[in-house]
Amino acid sequence: MSAVPEIRIHSDSQAVAEAAAEFILEVGREAVRAKGRFVLALSGGTTPEILYRALASPAFADRFDWSKAIFFFSDERCVPPNDPRSNYALAGKTLFTPLNIPSSQVYRMAGESSDPQAAASEYEQQLRLATKTAPSVPPSLDLILLGLGEDGHTASLFPGTPILRDYRRAIAATQSPKDPPHRLTMTLAAINRASVVLFLTTGSGKAEVVRAILDPKTEAERQFPASLVMPEEGRLVWFLDQAAAAKLPMQ
Repeated sequence: MSAVPEIRIHSDSQAVAEAAAEFILEVGREAVRAKGRFVLALSGGTTPEILYRALASPAFADRFDWSKAIFFFSDERCVPPNDPRSNYALAGKTLFTPLNIPSSQVYRMAGESSDPQAAASEYEQQLRLATKTAPSVPPSLDLILLGLGEDGHTASLFPGTPILRDYRRAIAATQSPKDPPHRLTMTLAAINRASVVLFLTTGSGKAEVVRAILDPKTEAERQFPASLVMPEEGRLVWFLDQAAAAKLPMQ
């Protein structure tokens, strides 16, 4: 049975970031209590950047034992790790460096690889080893952070692409209609195995697509990549600001 979305609405992007940071610490502490560590996947974008800065701020930084966290990425652009477009570069600048996270706790996607397919396979192996997952099932993370594009894409899963039907691989190379065109991404097979999937979405430009995902009217809206994120046994939590939530029925 798929998760029913939990929708949490806050005043603005900063309030969303702080509430999401609080929530992530709760999930992390529970994971550490249960298993001794917290395995999560990060994303890129403006709203996650505000979240990372909140987590690294004095209000949150000392409230979690960060030595227990293992960081992966839900997707990456095929660019070098020091490229401004790199999700890893963003997380490094705003989260890993301020929190003094050692590189041994961070698994980055090799976006600079000349062979994205090989890089995807290698990352999947790293993910499986870190989560002790057999080849026959997708790995399960404690939390996956996702954003939402105005076209309904999430991670680097874009509308109408064959990867949306790939339930065999956990990580795949794919193409983006946006620059840069080559991407690495978690598949729905991996995303939907997570204990918690957290969507972070802000701004009035996202209001219509948020409505389409959370209150779909047509079959096309039900087929948006973000609409296909339905954790099999985990929680699906949306953190929105009032602008992004403006077209939902409850508003």
